[in-house]
Order: sequence, then C-alpha cells, then structure tokens
Amino acid sequence: MSALAVDHLLGIDGMKLDDAERILETARSFDEVNARALKKVPALRGRTVAMLFFENSTRTRLSFELAAKRLSADTLNFSSSGSSVSKGETLRDTARNIEAMKPDLVVVRHQSSGAPWLLANAMSGAIVNAGDGQHEHPTQALLDAYTLLQRFGRTPQEGLKGKVVVIVGDIARSRVARSNMLLLTLLGAEVRVAAPKTMLPAALEQYGVSTSHRFDDVIGEDVDAVMMLRIQKERLSAPVMASEADYAVGWCLSRQRAARLRDDCLIMHPGPINRGVEIDHDVADDPARSVILEQTKNGVAVRMAVLYLLAVKRAVTTEEA
Repeated sequence: MSALAVDHLLGIDGMKLDDAERILETARSFDEVNARALKKVPALRGRTVAMLFFENSTRTRLSFELAAKRLSADTLNFSSSGSSVSKGETLRDTARNIEAMKPDLVVVRHQSSGAPWLLANAMSGAIVNAGDGQHEHPTQALLDAYTLLQRFGRTPQEGLKGKVVVIVGDIARSRVARSNMLLLTLLGAEVRVAAPKTMLPAALEQYGVSTSHRFDDVIGEDVDAVMMLRIQKERLSAPVMASEADYAVGWCLSRQRAARLRDDCLIMHPGPINRGVEIDHDVADDPARSVILEQTKNGVAVRMAVLYLLAVKRAVTTEEA
C-alpha cells in the first residue's frame, strides 16, 4: 500500500483528495477487522502511540486508544489534569519530555488552535490532531464521511457527488463543522450550513458552502443527511442566546422538522448530545435514520487507518533517509 503524501494529520485544510480516499479505503479494511471475533492485528507491534489530551474527551480518546491497541501498539496516556502542565509547565517543555521517550505517533487534543503544528516542529513522531481549539477535528470529519459513504453504498473514489448535507448549530466555534465543510466538499457533496447570526461566522464562501440564518430554509425532500452540532458553551466569552429553550424553538431537530425530511435522510451528531436542545429524543434514536452510534463505531476503523498509514509513511521516510 502506498504511503500518504503527508507526514502528519494536522487538518483537512490542504489535504489532497488521494490522501482522503486512501484513509477512507483503508478504514474499510479495518472495519472488517473490527467485525471479527478477535479484533486485533499486528500492524503496529513494537510501535508506541502517545495520547496527549489537554482537553477532556470521552469518545475521541477512547476511540484512539482502542484503535492503537487493536493495531497492537503500545500506548502512553497523558492527561493535563494533575500533570506537570497543571504545575505550570509549557506545552513545548511537555512535548520535549515526551519526545525523550521516543513515541512513534502522537495523538494530541488541545484547547489552543495550532497546538498540533507546534508539536510537529518539536517532536519527531507523526502528529495526529484530535481537535485543536476552534480550528479543526480532522478524524471526526473522516469518520463522518466514512459513515455517509457506508450508508450510501459509495466507494471513496465515487465520493459524495450529488449528495446534500446540512450542518446545523454553533458553526462559529465548531472545529467539527470546519473540518466537515472542507472534507465533504472535497468529496463532492453540496454542503449547507445554518445557524443563528451569533453562531455563524462571516466569509464561509471560502469553504464552498451555502449559508442560512433559518433552519427551516435548508431542510426538505432533497436533503440526504443532517448533522446537528451542540452549542460550544466552554468556548463562549459572551452570551449568544437568550436561553436553551429559546434556542430549541428555532434550532432543535424536532419531530416536526424531521417529518419534512425523506425517510432515508440520515441524522448525524458528533456528540455529546444535549437532548431536547439540538435534537429531540426520538429523532436521535430513530432506528432507521439515526447513524449517531455508527459514527462512534466507525471512528475506531478510521483512526486505525490514520495511525497505520502515518506509521507506513514514517517507515518509508526512514528507509529513504
């Protein structure tokens, strides 16, 4: 298998279509591994994956850890709570100390945009961005795209051409939205985004998407998937809504709004879900349309693919040197 063109996965911005297709195609192979009784392969035996999580995480952290273990890698787990960071150590000094332990791959989530780029310049291992501030969350976008392709019966090479995906919620502060806008348009989808004025940034035309300040204006029979986002309360510096109840009136994917969608329109959410605020209970749990738990499941295969392909690239680069 050919290696990726990049040494790190820092973001979707600038990613070549070939690399996106290669990751998604490789994920299909690891999806088969995850369906076996014995869910483990020796692909990264002898390699070490460092997990640097400076922000709280449940799904992403567990998914990456499981991905590394199913590839037979050793893992180093770091949490900023109770660590040297809480005692005043800088990110660069933390990186230099972990670098001394010589991990082969480093998965990092950080509250500051750009942190993975700093680590890429300070460490020799391949860096994987597991979410940086309000900037990007590339593996979330990849697992979302993989979920769509899987449900639509498309190969990565066929892409999402002709499919309409609507992203709704706190677009301004969502790294998930940013990475998805970049990747879904790269794969050929038509992307519409909708949010209150306080949650919709300017200049979104650079992403090739259409925008609206009314949820009801962007949903209908032509929509293939709706991705709901939570309000990023931890990133708010000032109020952006009167109340959650007020927000829900205009922006919750209610049963009434869901009834305007086709029966085969997919319902997505990266989690965690605030039920009754951005999505109703029965819509989130719709057995036919909701793929929320499939997104979680597919995250393991996609992250296995990312770790494996970056390790392959690292090995190729080392041999050439």
